[in-house]
Amino acid sequence: MEEVTSSLLLLIPAYNEEDRIGPVLREFGAYLRSHYRGKFQIVVVLNGCRDNTAGVVSAISKEFPEITYIDFPAPIGKGGALIEGLRLAPLVDLIGYVDADGATSPASFLEIVAKCHGEIDCVIGSRWLPGAVLHAKQPWFRQLTSRVFHLIVESLFWMHILDTQCPAKVMKREAIEKTHHGLRIADLAFDVNLLYLLKREKFKILEQPTEWTDKAGSKVTSSLFRVSFVMFLSVVRLRLIYSPFRNLLKLFRPLETWVYKRLKQPAPLLSRPKDSTPTPPGSTISS
Repeated sequence: MEEVTSSLLLLIPAYNEEDRIGPVLREFGAYLRSHYRGKFQIVVVLNGCRDNTAGVVSAISKEFPEITYIDFPAPIGKGGALIEGLRLAPLVDLIGYVDADGATSPASFLEIVAKCHGEIDCVIGSRWLPGAVLHAKQPWFRQLTSRVFHLIVESLFWMHILDTQCPAKVMKREAIEKTHHGLRIADLAFDVNLLYLLKREKFKILEQPTEWTDKAGSKVTSSLFRVSFVMFLSVVRLRLIYSPFRNLLKLFRPLETWVYKRLKQPAPLLSRPKDSTPTPPGSTISS
């Protein structure tokens, strides 16, 4: 692997992950200490946790000072948590994210990091490219909805990315600084929002085969229909934002808000965060 010395920030969004985030953080902390030659920090973005995730992360931070967290007591969605976490991009050279379940190993993540240099501005892991290693595949209905969603995204945006939803991505600071103001999607369709903005701004994206282990206990699988429907609504909304029909969104905003609320999903953001100053890790943010 090519040696990389850029400063790195890894974001891990978390919602009620007290049972499994501990081993994941220790594994990432130990592996990055041993194998990453640049400065690194791991920031867990707590998204409306009602369990002891904050306590688990706080305890582990005593073993690994490189690990800290930002706590949002009110739910803001996985996409909302990443939007907030990406505000820290000005503090580092590279910023990326993975899920809290450990589906992406530290070694696989560093392979993605190692590709983010030169002309490449963003590297995303892919479970659908030749060379990807899947140790435990998703259930067939998850795979089906994934491929249907891919077809919808491709028909609307023509990005030619096989796996927009793989939660293993790394970007250069400049790419996030230029696109962060346009991040609006707070649910799981956030990745489409991010990648489309990067494409619009002509940043170079590399899709990299990755190693993946599907984990039991997925919150997406347990509410698959609801989550999938909301993701569909969000990508249609995103398409309208960047079309001559964007004013229609104002007419439908009351209905849109009602639908997202009924489906218990975070509604899209109307504007960029009021405070553009990076949020200090280790803080609690009132929503």
